[in-house]
Amino acid sequence: MSKTIQCIIVDDEPIAREILESHLAKINKVDVVAGCKSAVEAFNIISSKKVDLIFLDINMPEISGLSFAKSINKNIKIIFTTAYREYAVDGFDLQAVDYLLKPISFERLLQAINKYFDENTPVQSNAPVEIVLEKSDFIFVRSDRKMIKICFSDIRFIESLSDYIKIHLNDKTVITRETIANIEAKLPQKDFIRVHRSFIVSLAGIDSFTNELVEIQKKQIPISRSYKKEVLRKLENV
Repeated sequence: MSKTIQCIIVDDEPIAREILESHLAKINKVDVVAGCKSAVEAFNIISSKKVDLIFLDINMPEISGLSFAKSINKNIKIIFTTAYREYAVDGFDLQAVDYLLKPISFERLLQAINKYFDENTPVQSNAPVEIVLEKSDFIFVRSDRKMIKICFSDIRFIESLSDYIKIHLNDKTVITRETIANIEAKLPQKDFIRVHRSFIVSLAGIDSFTNELVEIQKKQIPISRSYKKEVLRKLENV
């Protein structure tokens, strides 16, 4: 069995730290020891705790990620994170495990973690990295050129607008470039149900329903013929 990785996240942007923490929470054998907003904070952590891997932003105030990486114990591995592609060569010159370009997807992060295991796990151990599904209670979506945190408990329903979706929350709506099929795969199945090719609804958000529609926040959402049997079965057994 491969050992648990003790890692820290170093980034001066709180939202960037949150996104990485959310992704890493889905992966067994990875523990986030701390999230640091500066190289100075990170130095204090690695001086007092065992750290195997650092997710390190390159462009930070005072001490850059590259300068910090040059100053630490070489036994601590680095995965660089940055919004600037031009830093990639410098990152690999420091023998980093990987270089992740923001915004970082879960799939790309998982590739980097697997690369770490491949390079730092004894040959006799070939245990795969295990994925824990539906552990987080939120996701991040891109809207208005930033990543916005969406808590599952705040979602009332989701509406498809071709290549975009509109996420209707308790007090606002968020529009993001995404397909309804992709967002459906990210939602906990026990809490949401597809009622139409263009609508996903929160079970907790339904105010009333008939054989033809559900009503949420005074909006009547149709139940299509292809989804009706499963929708009514689930609603009648909630």
